[in-house]
Amino acid sequence: MTKSPAVSALQAPRDGLVPLIDRIQPLLAWCEAAAAAPDEPVAVDAERASSYRYSSRAYLVQLRTAAAGTALIDPLAFTMPATLKTLLAEREWVLHAAGQDLPSLAELGLHPASLFDTELAARLLGMERVGLGAVVEDTLGLHLAKEHSAADWSKRPLPEGWLTYAALDVEVLIEVRDVLAERLRAAGKDDWARQEFEHERRRDHSPTRSSSWRGLHGLGSLRTARQLAAAREMWNQRDAIASAEDLSPHRVIKDRDIVAAAKEAPRGREAFDRALPARLRRKDMWWKAARSGIDLPPAHLPERSERSYPPPHKLWSKKYPEVAERYLVARTAVNERAEDLEMPPENLLQPALLRQWVWEHEQVPEEAVLEAELLALGARPWQAEQTAPVIHRALTEDD
Repeated sequence: MTKSPAVSALQAPRDGLVPLIDRIQPLLAWCEAAAAAPDEPVAVDAERASSYRYSSRAYLVQLRTAAAGTALIDPLAFTMPATLKTLLAEREWVLHAAGQDLPSLAELGLHPASLFDTELAARLLGMERVGLGAVVEDTLGLHLAKEHSAADWSKRPLPEGWLTYAALDVEVLIEVRDVLAERLRAAGKDDWARQEFEHERRRDHSPTRSSSWRGLHGLGSLRTARQLAAAREMWNQRDAIASAEDLSPHRVIKDRDIVAAAKEAPRGREAFDRALPARLRRKDMWWKAARSGIDLPPAHLPERSERSYPPPHKLWSKKYPEVAERYLVARTAVNERAEDLEMPPENLLQPALLRQWVWEHEQVPEEAVLEAELLALGARPWQAEQTAPVIHRALTEDD
């Protein structure tokens, strides 16, 4: 295992904090400087305000190359220029947890030619902690302050301390990439990483927010269809308000308050109001929403659980014990292989993919066929190559 360097604090950008770019000309100047070294990767990060806003848009974009230095871009100030889009479309991006930032960057018309995800690299290397701060400490021996990670980045003007934090997120990202790339080569995992990075780059990055009322926390405590219908209609009302006002849904009404009120809704308005916080009791819209749910004809009431394919694996042990047994055997084999390879099992093979394969196969095919089936379900070649033999062996060794 690679020994981590001694840790020292990095509290400010080494060349000082650059001013926020809220005009086109300074951004075009940065692009010109970056274009002078066309082979350099670019460190990329974005700050959102998911805890405050409904949208997943970026409220700050951070870029850095060795030639041009750091750019802190206010995407609210102007439309991203074609010069920047073209420059970034020809570069390798270095991001941490790329899946979090790529949707909001795509919304701005920014797309990478290739990418290196430092969090995903850390996972493939089996590092115990994979947050940016932990990875920077492990690779470079530097401690980054992370106190503004949950800030409301839609706020204007942005405080200087927040901008310092944002600049530090890209300050050493390329240096981290270089260390992790060497570790991946040494571990024989560099090709696996390339496949994972390309999969991340190519997959759909449309901005998304939970689109189902069934994602409400605590929904399982509702026992009747009319309670569920009340919760669904309250969720729909909340989503409409949050979208219209660009507010995070929990700032309109919290999940727990929807569930508590929906539970009491069939008993009438008084019981319903008592379950709500005082500030919401005088708002008829919540009762009207709940009432529209509980008054539905039986045929329009929601089912206790959503139909899914395959059925939720938590039900398998009771309803489909033979499938549950096969899944346990296959999952154990994958977990053991992941341990041998020093990486989390979910990075070796996605659990949902394994469950779907097990559900669809009462009989175990030949190993080569099994590998092809994993690929067809979305496994990357390296994943199928590593897991097909152990799954096949585990499921056939007693035959």
